[in-house]
Amino acid sequence: MPSKFTASAKQLRPDQKFNSVLVSKFINYLMLDGKKTVAQSVVYDALEIVGQRVKDVSQLEAFEVAINNIKPQIEVRSKRVGGSTYQVPMPVPSKRQQSLAFRWVLAAVRNKKGKPMAQRLADELTSAYRKEGTAMTTRENVHRMAEANKAFAHFAW
Repeated sequence: MPSKFTASAKQLRPDQKFNSVLVSKFINYLMLDGKKTVAQSVVYDALEIVGQRVKDVSQLEAFEVAINNIKPQIEVRSKRVGGSTYQVPMPVPSKRQQSLAFRWVLAAVRNKKGKPMAQRLADELTSAYRKEGTAMTTRENVHRMAEANKAFAHFAW
């Protein structure tokens, strides 16, 4: 019997322009209704704008630094112990770090209105590169929540 899901991480090919699997994955996250060429043009235009704003590194490096800045190191997870539910801080696996970072960037970009998508994405990536912006605020809130619930860390097993 064939398996239900494909191993998409193995099938994912690097993107055409930067030859990066990370950019390819981000394009897939951005894509809506199977319109990959639209998502590619948005990402490539945004990275072009980021490259003009951040002169000291390449576009790909700026993108990677921005995503790495947004990745959360620790998060709270609900754990039920003896009838009570505790928010227990736990380290985040690397795959989840990446997916959360992508999700937070795209949520921040989609909530802003008034500019073209590439411009909004470039704004968010540039601010994430500088460790500011909406996605960084989300990350800081997650870390702050984990820090506040450090007393329940002994429930992590």
